Amino acid sequence: MLTRQKLVGFCMEGSKQALVYDFMLNGSLDKIIFTEENKNTVSWKKIFEILLRVTRGINYLHRGCDMQILHFDIKPHNILLDHNFNPKVSDFDLAKLYLVDDSIVSLTATRGTIGYIAPKLVYKNLGGISYKADVYSFGMLLMEMMGMRKDVNAFADHTSQIYFPSWIFDRLDQGEDMELGDASADENSMVRKMIITTFWCIQSLPADRPSINKVLKILENKDELPEMPPKPFHQPPLDTPMEANGCESHNNEPSTSMDSITITSTNVV
Repeated sequence: MLTRQKLVGFCMEGSKQALVYDFMLNGSLDKIIFTEENKNTVSWKKIFEILLRVTRGINYLHRGCDMQILHFDIKPHNILLDHNFNPKVSDFDLAKLYLVDDSIVSLTATRGTIGYIAPKLVYKNLGGISYKADVYSFGMLLMEMMGMRKDVNAFADHTSQIYFPSWIFDRLDQGEDMELGDASADENSMVRKMIITTFWCIQSLPADRPSINKVLKILENKDELPEMPPKPFHQPPLDTPMEANGCESHNNEPSTSMDSITITSTNVV
């Protein structure tokens, strides 16, 4: 049996069926991070709180129910915010239920949104995939939250900034920081931690990505800072829809996993 929070009611009129949830006054997360007039209305502290709650929500889907729920469409547009900016993961049209013990599951069609879908999720003959597909989508969402912009922006000031994950990776790898305006030193440190965690989530090989539970433990521990992961990670084309050519699966190729990386201590709050 699945458990759900605050299902207000339901409606059935002939073939029409609907579930009634709490009204989310502040709309979806994309309105906050992509709209210029709204970007300064939410503090970095609140952004961190939203992120942590979203992480807990996805962890609940993967581990908190009798069945494992894979969402397959995690993106800012599907994170709804109530009057206190408490987030709720929404839009389960593409979600699938699997046994908790199933590490590899099968699909017959691609699920997700271009730009957030894991690179090895293919359109045909998908074969086996895992919860790491959700981890990749979460990583792309997290990157957009930290950058307060879309991951791909063909109208960026410089060509190097068009694909944000690649640009910010190079900056951090060279010891530089993001430009966060009036953010405090502690907030800058937290953003750096979030972005490094994101780089692990969007690794090309599913086996290299952490579980959401691992991500949650890192984010909840204020003194943990993961090492920078290896590069490259997947970069989608800018002018055509992404065409994946593999499938999410575990393999025997040697790789660096976040579960085996060194964690260093830092004064992050």
